[in-house]
Amino acid sequence: MSLDFNFSAEHESVRDTVRRLCRDELAALVTDAEESETFPRHVFKRWGELGLLGVRYPEADGGSGLDKVSDCIVREELSYMCQAFASSWSAHSHLGIWPIWKAGTPEQRKRFFVPALAGDKIAGFGLSEPDGGSNVRALKTRAERVPGGWKLSGSKLYITNAPIADFLLVAARTQPELKSESISLFIVELPNKGFDIHKLRKEGIRASETALIHIEEAFVPDDCLLGGREGTYPVILDSLSENRVGVAANALGMARAAFDAARTYANDRIVANKRIGDYQAIAHKLADMSAQIEAARWLVYYGAWRVDQGTLDAATAARVKLVASETALSVSEQAIRIHGGAGIMREYPVGRIHRDALVYVIGEGTSEVQKNIIARSLGFKP
Repeated sequence: MSLDFNFSAEHESVRDTVRRLCRDELAALVTDAEESETFPRHVFKRWGELGLLGVRYPEADGGSGLDKVSDCIVREELSYMCQAFASSWSAHSHLGIWPIWKAGTPEQRKRFFVPALAGDKIAGFGLSEPDGGSNVRALKTRAERVPGGWKLSGSKLYITNAPIADFLLVAARTQPELKSESISLFIVELPNKGFDIHKLRKEGIRASETALIHIEEAFVPDDCLLGGREGTYPVILDSLSENRVGVAANALGMARAAFDAARTYANDRIVANKRIGDYQAIAHKLADMSAQIEAARWLVYYGAWRVDQGTLDAATAARVKLVASETALSVSEQAIRIHGGAGIMREYPVGRIHRDALVYVIGEGTSEVQKNIIARSLGFKP
């Protein structure tokens, strides 16, 4: 058995491409996007031109032909700059189109997946509901057979990209029974007169547009039932497991950004003729933060490697997401403490990073849900 903890030259090239893009083009957009809570749509096209939306999809399918490690590098570097940009990217490039790539018909791939890779269409994923919590199988949005297609009714909550999306993947119950075979995915083109989309104002990831959606007898034609078949719940589960590794990379990027900001401040801030980083209380905080980040980094990329090996399981994905998201929250809080009063001033990034990090101990499955998944893998039934 051999171990290699080095990133390949190809991986480093991806990291360099995203860092340069963030530095030279995207960073200048962050302040306005955050203050206006409006995502700059043209960024999707730029991501498409650079092949960043299809980084983990095969070249034969229109992607860049790389791997999940590359996907996580993109997420980490976008999140280091601004989590809202990474969140919009993730909702589009994974949740919004991965199920179409995995289970869609050839026509659905051509019609939705290919233009989404190019950034010509923006995607999102409609799963969460106001009353559903973390129990996906209990979702209430229903789909009823009508001539030529289906009519959807229900509601969806906290749907990223919905206010700017050209289409959404929407989970709905095609049978009344509370079983996985009763849940199917539909590709819904927007605007749709049955979809009433209300943009939400948020404390975290403000530039990433999110919505509450009321759905009333929205017609969806037969050719937009994902894969042309009912019962695609397993595709949802696979997508969520892999995306937990992905959002863990997002959390890693946030943790790094908060740490670097705190380290710089600890070096520059002088109290009693001494850098505050030279005081043991601050130095120990930075040491703990550094260790947490290093542990999260290799757990994240181990998870990505497991995806690429085809061996990722739900418990491993849960461990990766749990550790990385809690690390981002803890590190960003300590970064604020190191900054002192400056930490809650908007001219410094650590307050924004902490608000954004809070999203990821809740979204994509709360920390408590991750612990339940892990406990079940150990033979317990919480």
